[in-house]
Order: sequence, then C-alpha cells, then structure tokens
Amino acid sequence: MGRGGTIRYTTKGVALIDMLAPVLPAAAPAASRSLLDYIAAGREIGAVIILLSIVALALVIAGVIRTQRSRFLREDVSEKLDELLQRGETDAAEAYCRDPENDCFLSRLFAQSLERCRRSPFGFLEIRSALEESGREQVSRAYRSADWIGLIASVAPMLGLLGTVVGILVAFDTISRTDGVPRPGELAGGISQALVTTVMGLLVAIPCTFAYTYLRNRVDQLAAETGEHAERMASLLEGAAPDRANGSGGGGAA
Repeated sequence: MGRGGTIRYTTKGVALIDMLAPVLPAAAPAASRSLLDYIAAGREIGAVIILLSIVALALVIAGVIRTQRSRFLREDVSEKLDELLQRGETDAAEAYCRDPENDCFLSRLFAQSLERCRRSPFGFLEIRSALEESGREQVSRAYRSADWIGLIASVAPMLGLLGTVVGILVAFDTISRTDGVPRPGELAGGISQALVTTVMGLLVAIPCTFAYTYLRNRVDQLAAETGEHAERMASLLEGAAPDRANGSGGGGAA
C-alpha cells in the first residue's frame, strides 16, 4: 500500500492500544524503602553508630542539666557565704560549703580554697591563687560531658567512612566472584552500606558538634559569672588576721 495506507494502519493500531489500555495490567511501581530498610543497610557499623547516637543524646541531656545556672551560682549560697565571710567565720563558711544541700560550683570552689588556705602557712594571703586552682579543677569537671560529646562527634564520621570502605570492598568482592557483568541487585548491598553509613555518621556528628560547642561556651559563661562573685568574696579574706587565716579564729572570736 502507499503512504496513505500506512498512516491508516498506524492510526488504527494506536486506536486499538487506547481501547485496550484500561484492561491491560499496569506496570508495577518500584517498591519504596522505609527508614528501617535504610538503617538495616548499615549493618554492624550502622548499629554501632546508632548506639553512639543514643549515648550522645544522653550526654547532651546530662550536659544541659549540669549547665543550669543553679548548678553554678545559687543566690542563697552566695548571700550566706558573703555574710559568714564578712563576720570572719571561715570555719563556719567551709562547713556550710561542704553541706550537700548547698552543693554548687561556688560552694565547691570555696570549700577547696578555704581548706587550702587553712593548711597553708600563708593563710588567706594566697586565697586568689587557691580560687584560681580550684576554679580550673571545677571547670575541668564541668567540661567532661561536653568532651565526651566532642569525642563522639569526631568518631562518628570515621565510623561512617569505615562503613563506606567496607561497603565498597563488598561490592568489588561481588564483582570478582561473578562470571560476566554483575547485575545491579548483586551490588546493591555493598553500595547501600557504603552510602548509608556515611549519612548516619554525619547525622550523628553534626548535631554533636553543635552541642559540644554550646555546652563548652555555656560552662565558660557560667564559670566567669561565678568567678566574679568569688573575686568579690576573696577581697573580704585578703585582709584577714594571720591567726584567723590559720583557722584559730574561724568562729569569729579572737
């Protein structure tokens, strides 16, 4: 037939397909993967990263609780210490600081400093150096939660990189054991592990880095504020009499 006959045949074929389209089975859509499927693709290394994320969350919560202002500087403790030190009752002030009900950064700071001055032959002449040394120790203790979070922030991406390398090794091992060209499904496991563990490591490391920076800055801010109160109280002790500085006059009487 001529060109016109071919056009008529093509048109009829298209019309026939349009008529059969409602009764023909539709192509099956690609199965979507759930979040659990992606997590399972991380395998053992992914499980370790998940465990680290749980530990990091617990450390962040503990760090936020420990960096509350009342854990560093309590107004009632500050006022009572100020009152005792103005009266020269250093022994009573030390006992007050060691009371568990008055526990805070400021009370621990003065408890250690007053004990050191009481044992020192120089007495309260070295109160400022005692406060500085005790302050460094207390700040170091306050940093501990943040330091562990920083460690997790450093380790998590490295574990993700390890999972990436292991996944690539699995994919290449599959290629070496396959005769001819491997099918994509045979390589999917190794490639999934390579990509998923990298993502998991970064998802843990990024918020941990923010939390680490925030907690350390928070500790620095509260420690500096507490230090200002301690400096003001130290001026009350620098002019103390030598006998009282050595503990003989801690009750307020000569």
